[in-house]
Amino acid sequence: MAGFFKKLIQRFTRRKVDLDELEESLITGDVGWRMTQRILDRLREMGRSLDPEEVVEVCRKEMLALLPAENPGLPLFADRPCVVLVVGVNGTGKTTSTARLAHWLKARGNTVMLAAADTFRAAAIEQLDVWAQRLDVPIVKGQYKADPAAVCHDAWEAASKRGIQYLLCDTAGRLHTRDNLMAELSKIERVIGKKDPSAPHETLLVVDATTGSNALQQAKEFQKAVGRLTGVVVTKLDGSGKGGCVIAIQDELGIPARFIGTGEGAGDFDAFEARRFVENIL
Repeated sequence: MAGFFKKLIQRFTRRKVDLDELEESLITGDVGWRMTQRILDRLREMGRSLDPEEVVEVCRKEMLALLPAENPGLPLFADRPCVVLVVGVNGTGKTTSTARLAHWLKARGNTVMLAAADTFRAAAIEQLDVWAQRLDVPIVKGQYKADPAAVCHDAWEAASKRGIQYLLCDTAGRLHTRDNLMAELSKIERVIGKKDPSAPHETLLVVDATTGSNALQQAKEFQKAVGRLTGVVVTKLDGSGKGGCVIAIQDELGIPARFIGTGEGAGDFDAFEARRFVENIL
């Protein structure tokens, strides 16, 4: 996405912007049909030939008007752990993002526990266990194909007894069996809800920015399956031309980006900031 607007300016440096060509560029940049039409409507309202810099300024204003000005962060409670379910299809960086979020929280002085509740994949359990050792954070894990809700229950008990502030649950992401996925997540919510009626407090969807419009489709599918997504974690924004999925997901589904992954290291992870994001892509 970072290169999209640079290419746009270069393309139209010696001539005025053609709105049909701009429309194609915005759609291929994955900002979504609704945002594309809103930008084009604003440009048409100006009623004259436009320079590339003016187009970029209209894009900036429209995107900032859509994205939440502030990221509320994750809630913190004095008497119980904040439970965060991390969901997403396999291959998006879900398990790694769970670990990076743990690192991000710990670096800010918080206590964190991991729950390896993606028991459908033995590799996911092993991967999160390696991360837990690397980050020096406690983990609760079950056997391969164990009941995910039981893992989350045991993790909540352990986190509560130890006074842990954040419990991060890496859950299964089998969209091709949505009924099973929905049943598993619903059971996790019921089990955790018996311990804390307000839990889970966050359900974060991990999407891969390089998949472009597929990220929006995944968000739609998980919203149907889960019923309540509180935010998105967008990975691989470092080398992607597809960061527009952040705009499209917010615009079409009302789900805000909460965190971004920008590299391979544990520290290549940060809270999403709308103004910084828009300035970077412009």
